[in-house]
Amino acid sequence: MRLGTSLMYAGDPRAVADEVAGWENAGLDVVWVSEAYGFDAPTVMGYLAARTERVEIGSSILPLYSRTPALLAQTAAGLDALSRGRAILGLGASGPQVIEGWHGVPYDRPLARTRETIEICRAAWRREVLEFDGIYRLPLPPDQGTGLGKPLKMLTRPVRERIPIHVAALGDRNVKMTAELADGWHPFLYMPEKATGIWGGALAAGTARRSTELGPLDVVAGGPVAIGDDVTGLRDLARPMIALYVGGMGARGRNFYHDLVSRYGYAAEADKIQELYLSGRKAEAAAAVPAELLERTSLIGPESYVRERIAAYAESGVTILNVTPIGEDPARLLARVKELL
Repeated sequence: MRLGTSLMYAGDPRAVADEVAGWENAGLDVVWVSEAYGFDAPTVMGYLAARTERVEIGSSILPLYSRTPALLAQTAAGLDALSRGRAILGLGASGPQVIEGWHGVPYDRPLARTRETIEICRAAWRREVLEFDGIYRLPLPPDQGTGLGKPLKMLTRPVRERIPIHVAALGDRNVKMTAELADGWHPFLYMPEKATGIWGGALAAGTARRSTELGPLDVVAGGPVAIGDDVTGLRDLARPMIALYVGGMGARGRNFYHDLVSRYGYAAEADKIQELYLSGRKAEAAAAVPAELLERTSLIGPESYVRERIAAYAESGVTILNVTPIGEDPARLLARVKELL
């Protein structure tokens, strides 16, 4: 497995990005830049391209609804040029809360949008004329535009025709499409022991339709990591984040993270977290996150335990172990995890 880590939404992005240079020396292979409704990811990714030499730089994720497919292709091509071929375009539908509550656009047809965006980006990087007839109609029909626009191809020549595209997906149909079309898959709150039962069928169906030219699908998953005999209490640090996603990232009946935790076997607990969170009782929602869920979605414990968790992730098909180091010396911890891979 390769080793990755994600930069969080909060904090000083310049200071954290400067640290990545040290993490690169510690053996980090991929750094992912998150985007929700704080700072945008590409700005930070561009700075990372200038501060690093080897590490791959990926978005995790850019919401499909916030940019046109052509702009996504331009952004990825620009980052790939700045980093000399180290960019990864991580895409996802996000969810209704962010797309409608922040971007102010309808959350509609996420599967079709993902598929068409992947196809348009790859066509753009091949410098093909962008003629497309679907959700994104290029050129626009006469009754929706001036009729003056002509189909274009990318003005500049990308460093690579095939920039890797990763997709964040949880639902069966989205996972199936990801396994068919994408270069990588980002599941969230990934529990390796449950992965085959939850997603095995969708992955197999998508892989059966996958072009051999794409090669194997990368699977990017992991969790917070700390190594020591007295660190298990650090698992509780993930409670507010899990409560936010399970409880607050969507409405009742339309929250993908709530649905996933329910499929894991924690339906009653997921309902309780959501009820508490949506009623404003966020601390109680965090306290309601099951201890077993915290344990199984993290790599926190003695070295022997962390080694077992790494093996579980590898056995479930993970190819890029994505961890969040907890402690005063992240570079040293990442170097130790790298030794255990």
